[in-house]
Amino acid sequence: MIRFEQVAKRYPGGIQALADVSFELERGEMVFLTGRSGAGKSTLLKLIALLERPSRGRVIFEGRNVGRISRRQIPWLRRQIGIVFQDHALLSDRRVFDNVALPLVISGVAYPEIRRRVRAALDKVGLLDKERMYPPMLSGGEQQRVGIARAIVGKPALLLADEPTGNLDPELSAELMQFFTRLNETGTTVLIASHDLDLIKRLGRRVMVLGEGRLVDDVRVAEGLS
Repeated sequence: MIRFEQVAKRYPGGIQALADVSFELERGEMVFLTGRSGAGKSTLLKLIALLERPSRGRVIFEGRNVGRISRRQIPWLRRQIGIVFQDHALLSDRRVFDNVALPLVISGVAYPEIRRRVRAALDKVGLLDKERMYPPMLSGGEQQRVGIARAIVGKPALLLADEPTGNLDPELSAELMQFFTRLNETGTTVLIASHDLDLIKRLGRRVMVLGEGRLVDDVRVAEGLS
């Protein structure tokens, strides 16, 4: 589904975020991406979603070179991918329902279908009773779940999550990871950037480790992630 071929990303000012990263992610996998702060985790996710373009190498998504996709083709790519941001990235002046509906509105989906899918997504994350509230009225954990509902409302083939448990307590973090696991079991491919090694070890999934912009390990925790 995703293939990185000797991918590098250098930002203005000479900051090397990624260097010669290569890996493959199969359809239906659930994979964790870990490493210290500044290792390049967020950059890697942004390259997949075309929020950034690689400086060198190829990012292949569903057989297509993401780095060469034209502006007109970007909506096609974005419809395949749901993104959960660490800071939620919610619109504070819009109700929960409207925040979740935004990707469908942009895609031109008819309102009856928007209503059905938004309410279904909110129900999945346990927030159907909050649909008329505004994000500042919710707890941090609830805001994160709104962000997840928005990411899955379009039924994407791939879900990217950038430190989704970074601001949550251990109990909520474990609950959120179980939600991602259940979502993966329905067929959605899931790639999660996280530094919570204790939680990752308990889930026993494939883990890719970045260090100073390079892929330094790619294992299943059962095989001995240290």
